[in-house]
Amino acid sequence: MYPFIRMVKEMVKYRKAAPLPLMGTHVSSHRCWPWDIDLWAELNNGRTLSLFDLGRIPMAYRIGLLSVLRKNGWGMTMAGVSVRYRRRVRTFEKIEMRSRAVGSDDKFVYIEQSMWRMDGECANHALYRAAFTGKTGIVAPTQVLQALGTSDRSSELPDWVQQWITAEAARPWPPMQD
Repeated sequence: MYPFIRMVKEMVKYRKAAPLPLMGTHVSSHRCWPWDIDLWAELNNGRTLSLFDLGRIPMAYRIGLLSVLRKNGWGMTMAGVSVRYRRRVRTFEKIEMRSRAVGSDDKFVYIEQSMWRMDGECANHALYRAAFTGKTGIVAPTQVLQALGTSDRSSELPDWVQQWITAEAARPWPPMQD
């Protein structure tokens, strides 16, 4: 089940937090609860993606994006993700999550998120591709930036993000069926 109660808690917790700049990093703390684990008593890989929402949505709020989306009748959807899992997060373990936008291209905004254990080890790292949607389809990031009151698309996307974009473009869609 989606962590609705935890999301409400995060939104209440950060409702009066200082606004973030467009490329600012939102830092939040979370705990791996028994309902987040798999058979090996560690954070389930699918649940990791749900927990990343707990950082991404408050980050969007602090940037001012949520009010712009509501005002214009737009939505935000995740159009792709690549995740590296490197360290286990065990039951009851506390983690720090870091969420930030790394830039955009003509269709998507790219968001980087990571979970850090309290021993300083990075447990996992994700790169999301987010699309904004409206009644007529995808809304260009430049239009969303204008609505935010900025035209700063950020600096050039990092090489590793560009390489992921290239790899995703080469991936067949729809996938082959046997």
